[in-house]
This record gives sequence, structure tokens and C-alpha cells, in this order.
Amino acid sequence: MSNLAIHIHNLDFQYPQQSGVHFSGLNMEVANGERFGLFGPNGAGKTTLMSLMTGLLEAQQGSIELAGYRVGKQKGEVNKRFGFVPQDFSFYHELSPSENLEFFGAWSGLSKVQISKRTNELLQVLGLTEVRHKPVQHFSGGMKRRVNLAIGVMHQPEILFLDEPTVGVDVQTRYAIIAYLKELNLKGTTLVYTSHQLSEAQDLCNHIALIDEGRIIAQGKTEELLAKYNKPDLEALFIHLTGKAYRN
Repeated sequence: MSNLAIHIHNLDFQYPQQSGVHFSGLNMEVANGERFGLFGPNGAGKTTLMSLMTGLLEAQQGSIELAGYRVGKQKGEVNKRFGFVPQDFSFYHELSPSENLEFFGAWSGLSKVQISKRTNELLQVLGLTEVRHKPVQHFSGGMKRRVNLAIGVMHQPEILFLDEPTVGVDVQTRYAIIAYLKELNLKGTTLVYTSHQLSEAQDLCNHIALIDEGRIIAQGKTEELLAKYNKPDLEALFIHLTGKAYRN
């Protein structure tokens, strides 16, 4: 069994008929069990790269493997092994948390017994038990974020992709979500996370990659990169490597 959760080799990608972000010969590795952060300015390619890793976009050249399985070539095996918590809410607003989890659990291939057990576990740990039968459309932003997270981990994936999982939430909800992600990681889940909340990122991530204009400009253990560039925190490192100019 490979010790790599993710292996990207000589990846090329560009949106058709667009001059924006593109990747050329990109290489990146994420080891099993890492809490890996992917950071960069707006338009740097973070969400595009995450979409490529999850198979939502298809690379023109090169390869991406998740847990040793080729994205785009071994779809069934790949899909079993990762979960995705997107920045946009990805659930049925008119349904309750229980109904959403039942639907996505079935879609993931879980049995009725597994769905029932997992739904109860997640609603309890994410503080949604009391509202389990209420339509999600009436929830606060923080509660919706927790439903989004529950759906992403319903099938207990080996690798969890998180695109701005705490955007727009209060401090208490952010703290609870980060604590839960750390708990998942301790149990073996590899986290791949992107956010503009760099203080949160520094608390969560033990390895990072900074990307800009489709290139990795720094990668390694968080503390080692801070020491290398003599910066006190990720925000200072980010500004040092990507500049202070406005980004579109």
C-alpha cells in the first residue's frame, strides 16, 4: 500500500479558450494522515486544483492518484475514498439534515443500517440532533456549514477535501468545526484544506503548499517554512511570497 494519499504527476490543465489560471507540469504529493493546506491569492488556482483532484475537471496531461487509484480512470474506487466539502452549500435545502444524510448515504452505497447509525453519530457530534427533522433552508449559516460537513464525511472517506469549510460562520462554530476535523485526522483521515482564514489554517495544517498563477511557489511542513523565511505566521509568509498588490 502506498504511503501517499495524493500523487500528482506532470499535471497540465487550462480552461478552454481562456487565458486565466493554468497548470503546466505540476507535481505535488500529500502523505497519508497529513493535514495539508493549499493556499494562494484569488485566482491562483486553488479551487481549480481541488476540482481536478476530485474529478470534477479533467486534466489535459499528467495524472492524479488518490490512495493509489487513478482519477478519471478508476472512478468507482476513487469515489469511495474521498469526501468533498465545497464552499457552496451542497444539499437539498427543502430537506431536513436526516433526509439529506439518508439521501447522500444511499448515493454513496451505504446500507440502511449503516445510514441510520452514521446519521445518528454525525447529528450528535455536530450538534444537529435537535433540528434533525427541520428543513435546512431555515437554518443559520453555521448550521448549514455543519450539514455540509456531515454530508462530506457520511461515508467515512480516507481523504477529505475542504474548500473554505468555515466561511461566514461565528467563532464558536469555526472552533467546533476545526476541532472535529482534527479528531477525524487523528483517526486516520487525510485532510486537504483551503481557506483565506490563515490563522485558522496555521492551527489546522501541518503541511502546506502556496500556489500562485498555477505554480507551487513554496511547499513543506508549516513550521519549517515559517523558519526558512523567518516569518512569525502564515499571513506574513503569504504576503512575503505573493506580494501586497490587489488581486482580481
